[in-house]
Amino acid sequence: HDLRGSETIAGSRISTMKIAVIGQSLFGQEVYKELKNDGHTIVGVFTIPDKDGKADPLATEAEKDAVPVFKFPRWRLKGKSIPEVVDQYKAVGAELNVLPFCSQFIPMDVIDHPKHGSIIYHPSLLPRHRGASAINWTLIHGDKKGGFTVFWADDGLDTGPILLQRECDVEPDDTVNSIYKRFLFPEGVKGTVEAVRMIAAGTALKIIQPEEGATYECIQKKDNAKIDWNQPAEAIHNWIRGNDKVPGAWAEVDGQKLTFYGSTLVDNNPSTKGQPLEIPGAGRPGLVTKAGLVLFGNDDKALLVRNLQFEDGKMISAGQYFSMGSSAAVELTEEEKAFAVWKSILTNVEQVEDSTDFFKSGAASMDVVRLVEEVKLRASDLQLQNEDVYMATTFQEFIQMCVRKLRGEDGEEELVVDYVEKNVNNMTIRMPHQLFINGEYVDAEGGKTYKTINPTDGEPICDVSLAQISDVEKAVSAAKEAFDEGEWGKMNPRDRGRLMYRLADLMEQHQEELATIESIDSGAVYTLALKTHVGMSIQTFRYFAGWCDKIQGCTIPINQARPNRNITFTKKEPVGVCAIVIPWNYPLMMLAWKTAACLAAGNTVVLKPAQVTPLTALKFAELTVRAGFPKGVVNILPGSGFLVGQRLSDHPDIRKLGFTGSTEIGKQIMKSCAVSNVKKVSLELGGKSPLIIFSDCDLDKAVRMGMSSVFFNKGENCIAAGRLFVEESLHDTFVQRVVEEVKKMRIGDPLDRSTDHGPQNHKAHMDKLVEYANTGVKEGAKLICGGKQVGRPGFFFEPTVFTNVQDNMFIAKEESFGPIMIISKFKNGDVDGVLKRANDTEFGLASGVFTRDISKALYVSEKLKAGTVFVNTYNKTDVAAPFGGFKQSGFGKDLGQEALNEYLCTKAVTIEY
Repeated sequence: HDLRGSETIAGSRISTMKIAVIGQSLFGQEVYKELKNDGHTIVGVFTIPDKDGKADPLATEAEKDAVPVFKFPRWRLKGKSIPEVVDQYKAVGAELNVLPFCSQFIPMDVIDHPKHGSIIYHPSLLPRHRGASAINWTLIHGDKKGGFTVFWADDGLDTGPILLQRECDVEPDDTVNSIYKRFLFPEGVKGTVEAVRMIAAGTALKIIQPEEGATYECIQKKDNAKIDWNQPAEAIHNWIRGNDKVPGAWAEVDGQKLTFYGSTLVDNNPSTKGQPLEIPGAGRPGLVTKAGLVLFGNDDKALLVRNLQFEDGKMISAGQYFSMGSSAAVELTEEEKAFAVWKSILTNVEQVEDSTDFFKSGAASMDVVRLVEEVKLRASDLQLQNEDVYMATTFQEFIQMCVRKLRGEDGEEELVVDYVEKNVNNMTIRMPHQLFINGEYVDAEGGKTYKTINPTDGEPICDVSLAQISDVEKAVSAAKEAFDEGEWGKMNPRDRGRLMYRLADLMEQHQEELATIESIDSGAVYTLALKTHVGMSIQTFRYFAGWCDKIQGCTIPINQARPNRNITFTKKEPVGVCAIVIPWNYPLMMLAWKTAACLAAGNTVVLKPAQVTPLTALKFAELTVRAGFPKGVVNILPGSGFLVGQRLSDHPDIRKLGFTGSTEIGKQIMKSCAVSNVKKVSLELGGKSPLIIFSDCDLDKAVRMGMSSVFFNKGENCIAAGRLFVEESLHDTFVQRVVEEVKKMRIGDPLDRSTDHGPQNHKAHMDKLVEYANTGVKEGAKLICGGKQVGRPGFFFEPTVFTNVQDNMFIAKEESFGPIMIISKFKNGDVDGVLKRANDTEFGLASGVFTRDISKALYVSEKLKAGTVFVNTYNKTDVAAPFGGFKQSGFGKDLGQEALNEYLCTKAVTIEY
């Protein structure tokens, strides 16, 4: 700028000043905060009165700092200042007035009162575009440069001397919103604060505004926003974008006012494919195309308008003008519906932008109810709940959520699933078979697959995607983004619980399908799969859903150095991205035990199911989408432990790994987790659980529960009784009774409701059991029954009973993980002797005792070194009871409140006040 006629406000340097901030809005709030940060004393904030009981953001910020706040409805009456208002202002003793955004008329006896005068922010390059609609007119005139001015207030309308200006390029498709968000707001705050710094430093300029190039334009209102079609396309485009979104450029079409939004210039000749729309006053008809409404200027050049609004407030994509029928039948687009509602609720916000946060802008719980109900009135097909607003707090998130819901139950129709369908068990089951990453089913890198086998007949069920290292990276990245940036990390815990309850309900609705998939993929007997594999999974999600809003820390009294006062409190926070690696014996239930606690704590998860049993995990992923879980929260990667499991153990972005499997692999995982990034680990590993049966027991119950302790789920049971110790006087009778029961067991198709014992999970495991039984025979144990593969297709192994098993034998020490009962006898009355033998193992997952003597039961349960002790029962796990082992059976707990701690971190916060 030409500095002729300018002067510098000279004087000694001032470090800080007493400032009165006069104005409103988020812009005023940000300027206020920056001035405070610079060390200035804000002696008073003068803003507008509350609207609908809500204070302006500037007032809210100042009140938090105990700065005096004045909310005058007006400063002048009939052109004269109100004395009592001016007196209250003068009483604060301001040395400078800063007007960052002010809609009120401030009298000159206030403007001129401070020692350093008053400065005002204006969103144009003065002297161009004086007046209240400066941004609109910058666009309407097609200015290539825009910007803002900080000037010294005088008695004219935006005519005072210039202190500071900043300019920016105006993009061809800029709207009022876009240029304000990109430059005028953020740089305007900085510029206003910089102007104050210049005043404090004694370097502030006063540049007299030239008259040359000065313009003043009227305030843009709906009445004067009508489009003049007799001008070039670029001028029409500028008029539309300069009035977008307020007040909205309009024209009469089909006998009513139609408002135009979202204009862009069309560089090349537009396609002539489209339906003509006659527009009164236009030189040629518009064209309704798929892309929008093509309009023409008097130079035959074109522009494209994307959205149209009718007089009744309904808005549509311009390309839908004819397809929607009459205007009365046209529905609002979700963005414009929500914009109108947000704008009417957030009355203190100048511009509703993508980043506008509903609650940070002053909305309260009653505003949530109003927003939901008003959106429902405008879009009857949109099923919106209060919690949806809390989950999508910014305008952009809210719009995206509304669109997802309209496409089908919060994104249901967005999910593309390449199902494998099979007619089995008197139903059609639909099984996803691809990796599940970031809310989508995708092929593995390179299209790699493998076949998952039905253990009942040994035949393939389907091809399943085989995850590679690059797939692990994608899944972890998606989970990290969902945790750090997505709506999951911002979600209210109670809303998180609602999603988990909804997921449990969907699992219950699909329980027969899930049980059937579990049966054909793992060999589980259908009735057991329905009751336990699936039934307990549903219970687990419901249990942990209830914990979501009950995770809490505590307050702690600490020593205080007088006269200071201190308080310490703890917070329980999610650890972040968790990896979960589960076994093949209870594919869905093991997923539920770990994943439910993980999600309840607020984490995101990458889960690797066992390679041989991936199908229920992949079906579960589908149900998470149907329940409304955000993308990236749950990711499922079928693949090898050597490749996928190892990379999850090594990955630096994973903060917790939960594993169920063998002790050997658990040790390797623990080592990898330590070396990589010292990630938190919980391990449920091998077991050789002892069951002690005393002669004073209830024999019928001991036989029944003893059978269950070994043969439940074909012996593929983490806590299966790996070794039974039977008191000598009862031994022979017990064995006889057990063998009688074993011979009654029906071996067959797991989908047959009469079947007791189905196939082992996979061929390699069945072969291992055959070898295990042969080893027992070679070592001299007595094989009473079983020990062989069943002579039929599939991977069936006979229920097996060994007696005369000595403590030094392989089968006495090592877990079979199959339907093999190992029985040893102990001397009558030798309680301590049998306890020593029972504890003589490196494992300690579970144990049991049968006796009618309560004192003996309590003594034995105290001495047994195991994470779970069953007394006169077995296999009685419950979602509320912690589950986990001692010694080389691992550490950490599944289930119960204790399981939550595996997926939480404790933070201590100490405050001096």
